[in-house]
Amino acid sequence: VQLVESGGGLVQAGGSLRLSCAASGDTICISAMGWYRQAPGKERELVAGITSGGSTNYLDSVKGRFTISRDNAKNTLYLQMNSLKPEDTAVYYCNADCPVPASDYWGQGTQVTVSS
Repeated sequence: VQLVESGGGLVQAGGSLRLSCAASGDTICISAMGWYRQAPGKERELVAGITSGGSTNYLDSVKGRFTISRDNAKNTLYLQMNSLKPEDTAVYYCNADCPVPASDYWGQGTQVTVSS
């Protein structure tokens, strides 16, 4: 499975960005997917996750501002980010989980920078 993110960039505080993650290869194995982020000097953290059935979960600090979704027909994962804050600045990574065989896949990351 290959994952390619797009949609990052520089935006002012209060603005919006939409990240996309296109999956290719053996995508039939993919169950849960998620967006993680890593800011300089900090550990990578889960921002939002979505199961194959569409159940979602969010980091507390992004609830009400970010929305994760997936289009299984297009093998694409999305993250709509609204009301962005400078503390959202990080490299955002797409993740896909394949339970059989147990495998974990990552994209190359896309930079999101929010200026104050």
